[in-house]
Amino acid sequence: MGFQHFRLRFKVWFFLLIFVLLTADGFAAHPLVTDDTGTQGKGKFQLEITSEFTYDKEAETKQTGTEVSAALSAGITDSTDIVLSLPYAWSKTEESGVETSDENGISDISLELKWRFYEKDGLSFALKPGLTLPTGDENKGLGNGRASYALVFITTKEAEPWAFHLNLGYTHNEYKLQADKDANRKDIWHASAAVEVETARNLKAVGNIGVERNPDKSSNTHPAFVLGGLIYCISENLDIDFGLKAGLNKPETDFTALLGVALRF
Repeated sequence: MGFQHFRLRFKVWFFLLIFVLLTADGFAAHPLVTDDTGTQGKGKFQLEITSEFTYDKEAETKQTGTEVSAALSAGITDSTDIVLSLPYAWSKTEESGVETSDENGISDISLELKWRFYEKDGLSFALKPGLTLPTGDENKGLGNGRASYALVFITTKEAEPWAFHLNLGYTHNEYKLQADKDANRKDIWHASAAVEVETARNLKAVGNIGVERNPDKSSNTHPAFVLGGLIYCISENLDIDFGLKAGLNKPETDFTALLGVALRF
């Protein structure tokens, strides 16, 4: 069962990657958690395939997971994008070496609008409202079961070869299952900052740090993370990226590896 599970993950990632490479200015935010104010431009598109592999262990409980997400960004105007994201997730939990759950399926789809409303002398501000649709199976832990919404305020400051980004966000989650309502907070805040620097031709090094309110009602320790990665521009319209994300405290996932491909057309 374990080998078949791995084969399924590999096949989904492989075919999504091939699709991106055959389908076919702003910058690719992945592997950063923090978004930037960049948009695609009127009539332009970006297709981004990202994946993450997570590992978390606490006492005798071990959790591993994989998520592959396809996000399509479309430039409505030069300063406004609409973004549709479709994630597919796998998760496994073991207690004292015994598998207690093994789930996979489509997670909740998100629809976002990014509007850059100010830009001058390398400083820009944007707002990104978003709506999450209950497409995931809440009984498998793949979604909330009800629509939720979010709003992020984004700041970017460019000073070549550097770029700095700041995100302040708020998410309101609604839950269908009573057990989820009892266990989780509905209102979550997020704060994070990121930096990019061009270290060589077509290569950027990125760093990220952030914290958000713990959705678990039983804990007042808020998950915090640190992340480092690289973005390599293969061509003007094709980027690949890699990142490693680590938890700074127990509520945050111990370790996450991130991979991504972004194609603009």
